[in-house]
Amino acid sequence: MTHREVDSATSRGAAGVGAPAVRREGREKVTGTARYAAEYRFPGRAQAWPVPAAVARGRVSGIDVVDALAVPGVLTVLTHENAPRLAEPDDPTLAVLQNPRVPHRGWFVALVVGETLEAARAGAAAVRVTYDTEEHDVVLSPAHPDAYVPEEANGYPAVRERGDPDEAFGSSAVRVDVTYRVPPLHNHPMEPHTSTARWDDDRLTVHTSSQGTGAVRGVLAELFGLPKERVVVTAEHVGGGFGSKGTPRPDVVLAAMAARRTGLAVTVALPRRYLPAVVGHRAPTLHRLRLGAGADGRLASLVHEVTTHTSRIKEFVEAGAVPARVMYAAPHSRSAHRVAALDVPSPSWMRAPGEAPGMYALESAVDELAAALGMDPIELRVRNEPDAEPDSGAPFSSRHLVDCLREGARRFGWDGRDPRPRSRREGPLLLGTGVAAATYPVQVWPSTASARALPDGTFLVRINATDIGTGARTVLAQIGSDALGVPLERVRIEIGSTELPSASLAGGSSGTASWGWPVHEACARLARRLAGHRGPLPERGLDVRADTRGTADAESAWARHAFGAHFAEVAVDTVTGEVRAGRLLGVYAAGRILNSRTARSQFVGGMTMGLGMALTEGSTMDAAFGDFAESDLASYHVPVHADVGDIEAHWIDEEDPHLNPMGSKGIGEIGIVGTAAAIGNAVHHATGVRFRELPLTPDRVLAGLLGHRTTNGAPAGTAVSGSDAVPRP
Repeated sequence: MTHREVDSATSRGAAGVGAPAVRREGREKVTGTARYAAEYRFPGRAQAWPVPAAVARGRVSGIDVVDALAVPGVLTVLTHENAPRLAEPDDPTLAVLQNPRVPHRGWFVALVVGETLEAARAGAAAVRVTYDTEEHDVVLSPAHPDAYVPEEANGYPAVRERGDPDEAFGSSAVRVDVTYRVPPLHNHPMEPHTSTARWDDDRLTVHTSSQGTGAVRGVLAELFGLPKERVVVTAEHVGGGFGSKGTPRPDVVLAAMAARRTGLAVTVALPRRYLPAVVGHRAPTLHRLRLGAGADGRLASLVHEVTTHTSRIKEFVEAGAVPARVMYAAPHSRSAHRVAALDVPSPSWMRAPGEAPGMYALESAVDELAAALGMDPIELRVRNEPDAEPDSGAPFSSRHLVDCLREGARRFGWDGRDPRPRSRREGPLLLGTGVAAATYPVQVWPSTASARALPDGTFLVRINATDIGTGARTVLAQIGSDALGVPLERVRIEIGSTELPSASLAGGSSGTASWGWPVHEACARLARRLAGHRGPLPERGLDVRADTRGTADAESAWARHAFGAHFAEVAVDTVTGEVRAGRLLGVYAAGRILNSRTARSQFVGGMTMGLGMALTEGSTMDAAFGDFAESDLASYHVPVHADVGDIEAHWIDEEDPHLNPMGSKGIGEIGIVGTAAAIGNAVHHATGVRFRELPLTPDRVLAGLLGHRTTNGAPAGTAVSGSDAVPRP
């Protein structure tokens, strides 16, 4: 895999804001000295291993732990019969070992604590559990009889409608009516969900792998009936999360329970194959898109309807239709969600929730409309560029999507593309190119920070931010040095503990915007105070604190979003069905780029995850057992270096005064949003076959190629229309 350095004005200069400063923790990570949650080795620390339920729905009727307790080194076994009682949590997925109910397969029914990890694992294997089982339902279908319209979809109104989209669609000259399917997807961070907990009387200390220690502290205080001041949570280093560590998961609750029962420090590191059942997943989404346009390509109607699943214990609705409210000017539109509560694990956030699957379906359908019109897909998007946000009518704080499309086309060589499908061939390989747009909302949450000037000429910035591998330490130091007007090496950063000034979690591409705001304010105020200070500093230094409550969370009159354009070139092997992405290009408009090195890594990381979504990643719900069949990295295939030839990330200089003092937008998620659609559109250009279900695995592609040879068109059972009759999908 080759990675081209970004040629941007923001990447030049010293190590202030915009410069490619090297990550501060990089050496610790590559030398193995960075401590993760499982690596706090307190004297006598024990290890614990959970026991997952082996049925899809029912109740535990009996647990035999005699053989488990006989395993050498096993200290105790916690079950619903003897585990510490917890207060009822707001999040029911954390009510572990509190009752015999089994809401889905994989729900934890016991926890074995041992002197060693091997003893705990052997003890867990010796636990014997019997169940009273009940009928279960885990299969999602578009017409599921229990599907309903929720009030909200991940915080957004579930349904939005303007005008009369059905009538406008029916009277449109060119119409596309198609369905798409995205399977369940799993986060699978490199570091599994892990927590180490210990009690000192009524004081609880936890080291955990989390995207937000403040949220963990609040939940633990609630569950164990403690004042927050008696709970300390740290997340010094976090080996990825992608949303699954955005809220506390069972590992941290189990670790605290086991530590309280044994009086020892206890580590719970969830086995990877258990993660899909207990830490959230991207729920499957079934999409129906109806696009109606005039012969000139201008949209008259845009309808995006999504059906998804949630669990029976906690409602979470993947907001896949929400991006359609942002992207294109259509006087008549409807975006709607339906959800079926099934006997499945609770879905949750996964990188770009809603936007990733929703934009895959929308941008694929837009490509189908371009084909039906005989129009270049970039020009179709440009022609439907809105003057204001279609859903709210609010003006965009900045929107340079057209610039991203134009710049991407220039860099990619789009003008030399033959638009005809199957127009390029090299032996058994069919070659194609595709494009898709991307969007992600700007999210900013209140946070606090302190800045201290020390007598030795250095500065200390403290904030409970979390670095989940994004380079937060480095970027926050750059923001501080820029506001102070001092060299970067004179600014130290402390993050990752509830003993620091409180801050929001790392999620929703909101981290740097949320934390950088109070860091900038505190350092700017400190600089002004120092400018008027005479004489030496006191031994402790000078402190300034900033709190963005009431400003960062204030209502904005502007629609604030990042935008991007994705381009892909693929080769499809007509013999094996294998798809290779030879080139991926992303061009983004994401406000001011604060560190060109770490930003590029974030863009490329998102694009790589989008590549996996398109070609390799997918999970299957086993109807008989109620379990995800692909539960580890041997069966759930994340992309590797060999899966992409060349991947580039660029951005345009964008000034937006309506965001935060830095003028920055989030960049961690927009890289995934358009990648899968660009690859899918490229595969259609290469083969002439429109695949509407991910991932594009060799078996699926070969079947489509065979169907093309026999029908000389789209695979049977799908529908795309031009100007007259519209077959229903």
